[in-house]
Amino acid sequence: MNINTANMTHIHELLIENIKLRLHKSGKGTVYTNDTELEYQLESLDVTVKHTNTIDDINDVVIEYGELFKESFDSEDIFTLDGTMNYVLNLALEYYSRFKHKSLYRPEFN
Repeated sequence: MNINTANMTHIHELLIENIKLRLHKSGKGTVYTNDTELEYQLESLDVTVKHTNTIDDINDVVIEYGELFKESFDSEDIFTLDGTMNYVLNLALEYYSRFKHKSLYRPEFN
């Protein structure tokens, strides 16, 4: 499933933010001996995510960073295309829920 170009930037930002948070929280699977290694990992994540254009591409990224999702409640399902799509939708809805008071659809806040 292709993702609309207008939505791609927002989805990339949400994915990068979420996976970076998971990297910092878990610290599993990787031991960084210095800040350069961590910086390289984060840059690699940015490049990898920014080259995704479809749910299948995002699923490949989720599988690549699979160790970060093993303890989450949706870990069994997230590695499927449906699970990845639901993960992306969940990220978007969480973001919307946090900032809905600034929504363009609520003119009383503009």
